[in-house]
Amino acid sequence: MRPQPVSASPPGLTGRAVMRQWWRDLTFVHWRVEPEVLAPLMPAGTRPDVHDGSSWVALVPFRMVGAGAARGPGIPWIGTFPETNVRLYSVDEQGRRGVVFLTLEASRLAFVLGSRAVFALPYTWSRMRVTEADGVLTYTSRRRWPGPRDATTRVVVRPGEPLAPGDPLADFLTARWGLHTRAFGRTLYVPNEHEPWPLRTAELLTLDDRLVAACGLPGIATRPPDSVLFSRGVRTRFGAPLDAGRPVPA
Repeated sequence: MRPQPVSASPPGLTGRAVMRQWWRDLTFVHWRVEPEVLAPLMPAGTRPDVHDGSSWVALVPFRMVGAGAARGPGIPWIGTFPETNVRLYSVDEQGRRGVVFLTLEASRLAFVLGSRAVFALPYTWSRMRVTEADGVLTYTSRRRWPGPRDATTRVVVRPGEPLAPGDPLADFLTARWGLHTRAFGRTLYVPNEHEPWPLRTAELLTLDDRLVAACGLPGIATRPPDSVLFSRGVRTRFGAPLDAGRPVPA
């Protein structure tokens, strides 16, 4: 099936939300990669999504804030922490676009263990920090468990001017309304929704990264990125996981 059109606005959840959280102070660092390089890393039933002939690898440091169930307040302390993702861009047999996480580095061990058990997501426990001074943000991460212990990253950026809506590449890289993951013998699609991203340009001042290579992609983060974007963030809601080989219920 042909992929669904890229839209900066979500299609909306078809069922009840099961989880919600804020994503704050995100930097999106992206590299173009040939789709055939990424295809072996995709869950069964999905393939690399492509824009302008290329697929993409992303390094995304940010702050998770107030993660919790769909009803009630966010989980105190446990639900707020720095996180850094390495992600790919996917499309499934139903044409649904999403992301595939190669790692989700997080500084809350309880959240890491829970997410690995419930969703089989590749969360790892890391020592992390996000700071901001004089208009410059610094993100640092060093993995604790499971290894390798030298899976580290340091990103320093200066956010710039607001990005005008309707940029095709920015929409492709950030307007992703679900994730694909392999869990319990099946490929699942977990839908989400949030308001359109308030994106800004960003100047990358420092990048010292071993995390992308630790995910099986050596040589990517040693070259200049092809896109760097920043956002102050959005509030997002997740729906219940769906079988990636089946259509979304009406």
